[in-house]
Amino acid sequence: MEWGMANRLARTIKSDGHCFYLAVDHGYFQGPTHCLENPGRTAEPLLKYVDAVFMPRGSVRFSLTPNMETPLILRVSGGNSMIGDDLSNEEVSVSTREIIRLNAAAVGISVYVGSKYEHQTIMALSKLVDECSDYGIPVMAVTAVGREEEKKSARYLALASRVCAEQGAAVVKTYYCEDFEKVVEGCPVPVVIAGGPRTENDLEVIEFVYDGMQKGAIGVNLGRNIWQNECPEGMARALQMVIHEKATPKEAFEVFEEMKRNKK
Repeated sequence: MEWGMANRLARTIKSDGHCFYLAVDHGYFQGPTHCLENPGRTAEPLLKYVDAVFMPRGSVRFSLTPNMETPLILRVSGGNSMIGDDLSNEEVSVSTREIIRLNAAAVGISVYVGSKYEHQTIMALSKLVDECSDYGIPVMAVTAVGREEEKKSARYLALASRVCAEQGAAVVKTYYCEDFEKVVEGCPVPVVIAGGPRTENDLEVIEFVYDGMQKGAIGVNLGRNIWQNECPEGMARALQMVIHEKATPKEAFEVFEEMKRNKK
């Protein structure tokens, strides 16, 4: 591996081999979703807990301070919206020059395996890997399912993750599921866990992250289950403990509860 690629990966995957990414990219297809009306304001108090922030270029430019130390993973696919005909109709929407201009440590792209636009999004990933490899920029592939929640099975996610890895993704972001270890075992590159819809049970979030880590994930890329929580910093700190400090869900949840009490 070239030094530049290795250096960028080392900035986003820590020396313990684990990572904690904050997903703040929802606006590219959901618009100003709840608690993400101002992405920078939402992300700012959480940056000290995470290893990288995942954002589209618009949010980066209008809401992030340029002197932040947290690495940027740039969302580079788009072309759809919640009110459009098909969420899987995505393409690469950012040039390599723009990726370099924004000093991204890595980039992320959605791939819709099994959808109407499967071929289009897989080829977009392949071409993005080719172009980014010239500049030592890692690509994170996101196994997106759109509105088809039933696709969150180990069989489907293992297939989708492997397809993304075979196209050259350096990291694959996919959903936690039953038999999650089968997804990880079939993927030759590191796997990070996606958050999905907001979970109402706070302990449940911590537990599925812990379980996913035990089954081989190197970390998470979570959004709504952190910044839509009534105590976002508490949840971020709890997950940081599970990911980097080998805390049990019980230990992490106790810290979360204490920070939530102190916030009131």
